[in-house]
Amino acid sequence: MNSSTALHAQSPQLPLSEGEVLQLGREVLCTEARALASLIGKLDTRFFRAVRLLYGLRGNLIVSGMGKAGLIGQKLAATFASTGTQSHFLHPAEAFHGDLGRVHKGDLVLVLSQSGETKEVVQLLPALGRLGVPLLAITASSHSTLGRKSDVTIELGKLKEACTLGLAPSTSTTAMLALGDALALVVSRLKGFEAEDFARLHPGGSLGLQLSHVEDYMRAPQECRIAHANTTIRQVLATCTKPGRRTGAIMLTGADGRLAGLFTDSDLVRLIESRNEGALDCPISETMNTSPTTVSRSDKMRVAIDILAERRISELPVIDAEGKPVGLIDVTDVLALLPEPIPTRSAEEGAPTVRIFSTDE
Repeated sequence: MNSSTALHAQSPQLPLSEGEVLQLGREVLCTEARALASLIGKLDTRFFRAVRLLYGLRGNLIVSGMGKAGLIGQKLAATFASTGTQSHFLHPAEAFHGDLGRVHKGDLVLVLSQSGETKEVVQLLPALGRLGVPLLAITASSHSTLGRKSDVTIELGKLKEACTLGLAPSTSTTAMLALGDALALVVSRLKGFEAEDFARLHPGGSLGLQLSHVEDYMRAPQECRIAHANTTIRQVLATCTKPGRRTGAIMLTGADGRLAGLFTDSDLVRLIESRNEGALDCPISETMNTSPTTVSRSDKMRVAIDILAERRISELPVIDAEGKPVGLIDVTDVLALLPEPIPTRSAEEGAPTVRIFSTDE
């Protein structure tokens, strides 16, 4: 019995058929989708005023909310912060125990509450008023306590929760999330937030890596294998070693120190497979690739990634303005960023295989 069969055998019998379960899922999605569609027509001058407040903000955006709305608020605070607006989340209950000290004159407070009457939120409003900070609200009605106390209120209107009981926050929190995203992204665009700014705030992960510069991620010269092009292959292999995880290529230089060629592990394998052992005692310049593809240290990493993927190479030398090697991009360092390899089929076995990166031809 395979794992899939075993899992199916252990699963309880559902009281509804597969078709009925799928229909319930579609109903939830349709309910929330209709709510989002209705928001489009509701955007008015209040959205514009909210954007104007955010665009002119010189302090921090403080986002607050309780329960599920608070969780949405945490996400929105992160979205604003990552798209150019300094932002923090303030838990309403914790605000009464010292966290109100996070709010200062010049800040703007965004509060999320569908009812506009959430106890922890309402009791926080007088304290925020005394601090003299403007208040922006996303709530069902401007006539609620939160709506009346806010400088700008963006109304969600009366929404039908997707929950069968009509109680669990679902449609309302989806609407808050979408509206908050709209505010954050419109403000980001107005501020001229560029890819370079995004990279500065996202140094980790694939996004940050692609938008960073080659010099930030290349292997430094002391980590690379570099030799003179007139040296024999045997001498280069015997002497050109580096501690740690080595690269699969040796960069060869001429008398002027400029990059003259590249010799890779694949080149060595081809010599051995062709039984051309005599070439090992010839100058490496006779078998090296004399025109390898290169990048400069100031190029974006996405340029290097595109080259690795399109040319299907494993090593990419980095040169300075004079053509001298200053580093190397190795495919093993950026595998996660490369496009999915295209499966091919073996002519003999008919089995799917994956093309491996090779050197420049």
